[in-house]
Amino acid sequence: MNPKLDNNPIPEFGFLRLPDVLKIIPVSRSSWWAGVQEGKYPKGIKLGPRTTAWRVEDIRNLVREINTSNSTNSPSEGR
Repeated sequence: MNPKLDNNPIPEFGFLRLPDVLKIIPVSRSSWWAGVQEGKYPKGIKLGPRTTAWRVEDIRNLVREINTSNSTNSPSEGR
């Protein structure tokens, strides 16, 4: 998984609904919710009985964490 903010412009601040989050973090809905329960992904904020959204700042931080871990775990070039 290699999420990028460049391909999916998101606002500087505010909230994102799940379909927008999944455009940035390419996982299935069920994998996302399992990751939220496990603490792998940030918890959402309930806006209503059936409405959850995520803070843009939390998603940006998640993308940075994923990209950082991917760059440190990737094999060195030229070997």
